[in-house]
Amino acid sequence: MSTRDIGRLGEDYVAKYLAEKGCEILARNYCIRGGELDIVAKKGELIHIVEVKTRKAGALESGEDAITPKKIERIIKTARAYLSANECDLSCVFDVAVVTTEGGRITELKYIQRAFTA
Repeated sequence: MSTRDIGRLGEDYVAKYLAEKGCEILARNYCIRGGELDIVAKKGELIHIVEVKTRKAGALESGEDAITPKKIERIIKTARAYLSANECDLSCVFDVAVVTTEGGRITELKYIQRAFTA
């Protein structure tokens, strides 16, 4: 599987997970110049901006380590653009989903709610 395929597998899995938890998926792969949001979901009066990091088992860098201050800055900038473009005045939280794959299938999901703040 290509890196893109592995990333898509993880994002699909997390979107399904969120839907099963009662979230409405508002957007996937929302892009602006200089940033992308993997998943934007709504549950109740909260918007969840979800960064998905998918890694093969035994990867050198963990998904958590890939969430750098610069990455957080880009996510927050993109989230502001999304909320403004969609005239959304709900509160927003930033979550991180770390997905592990092996042999083309999901072996683990670590979902971190409110992983960082704006």
